[in-house]
Amino acid sequence: MTSPGHGQDMARRYHGSPVSTIQTIPLDCGATLVFEPIAGVASVALNWMLPPGSSSDPDDGDGLAAVLSELIFRGAGDLDSRNHSDALDRIGVQRSSHVSTHHMQLTATLVGPRLDEAVPLLAAMVTAPALPADAVEAVRSLCLQSLESLGDDPQQLVMLRLREHHQPPPFNRHGYGERAVLERCTIEDLRRSWAGRCVPGGSIFAGAGAGDPRALAQRLNTVLSDWSGDPAPPVEKASPRRGRVHVPQQTAQMHIGMAWEAPREADPNSMLERLAMGVLSGGTSGRLFTEVRQKRSLCYSVGASYAAGRDTGTVSLYAGTTPKRAQETLDVCGAEVKRLCKGVTRDEFERATIGLKSRLVMQGESTAARTAAIGSDHFRIGRARSLDELAASIDAVTLDQLNDYLRTRSYEPCTVASVGPVELATPAA
Repeated sequence: MTSPGHGQDMARRYHGSPVSTIQTIPLDCGATLVFEPIAGVASVALNWMLPPGSSSDPDDGDGLAAVLSELIFRGAGDLDSRNHSDALDRIGVQRSSHVSTHHMQLTATLVGPRLDEAVPLLAAMVTAPALPADAVEAVRSLCLQSLESLGDDPQQLVMLRLREHHQPPPFNRHGYGERAVLERCTIEDLRRSWAGRCVPGGSIFAGAGAGDPRALAQRLNTVLSDWSGDPAPPVEKASPRRGRVHVPQQTAQMHIGMAWEAPREADPNSMLERLAMGVLSGGTSGRLFTEVRQKRSLCYSVGASYAAGRDTGTVSLYAGTTPKRAQETLDVCGAEVKRLCKGVTRDEFERATIGLKSRLVMQGESTAARTAAIGSDHFRIGRARSLDELAASIDAVTLDQLNDYLRTRSYEPCTVASVGPVELATPAA
């Protein structure tokens, strides 16, 4: 049996520490700065969450955000692509961007003393990107290659198809864009899209590590003084398709995805759902690994996760198996998820609790992880939570509370996606 004291020891890393120093500062332009100074680190991580996410692409422009996320690296302000890149390299800024459902995220890591020099270079990418016409074809080619690569990764493909059917449009987009849009978009389309969508309203500038949030806010207010505007928020266009979807592929493997509705992050039950998923899929001691892989040898890979968003939440499950075992794998996975509703044991509860706290400890040791967490928190629930608060919310849950929640929890209906040579039936009840 796992010792309860072990989990309490890990929690003490944060309990009893000074009050959180996370600061949330509204900027003059309408954006928000969320920053957590971390003592004893030399680096700072930044995550600029900008409004042009995949869900805000127009109906006939699914893919514009994907192209723009590459194109903004091709020069900014009065610097061309090479000179702007060299300027960032000289001060040691590691940077990247990616498109998520609600945001285009521009991320950067650097040493703290260089932050003041880096801010204007990063700000220029947002407020004055060059968006050069002669770079469009190269960027278009990169985006098409990324889209085409999905066919070579059936595990990723099945989860993307699952998302497309489980979530309502436009929140079901995968962020790679549609081929037709990628092929036909022009520099005029891209410049018009950026000018209308990349605005300070709804933007979140998150950071963690070596830095002074007040000084950073002043610097941002200076370099963003001419930036203005509010975005048009994306709205649900239709009901989700749900049900089953199959992608035929003549391979020796079957890839299965399953999805269920779950609490959003602001829901008081979100921590209970997170603990339930720890019982279901907490490594080699989780029920999925034990029942599906270890006892029955049905698959070579299985796992589930819980993603809690601002408006909705989703439990997703993946299993990789053979065509012969695919239907049984699907049935057993579905049965194990439903079995959660009968409750969990104390050992399972304690293991799940310790697992959550362990991940919390590791998150606290990474400036990039903390930056992502506080930015996501601010978007999902309107404020950033400290590690102390998160640890306390885990400690506050009891076994009885979790089992009471699970007794009223329904894992119905289920969306199913599959990739491989065999189309599957709905999971057995």
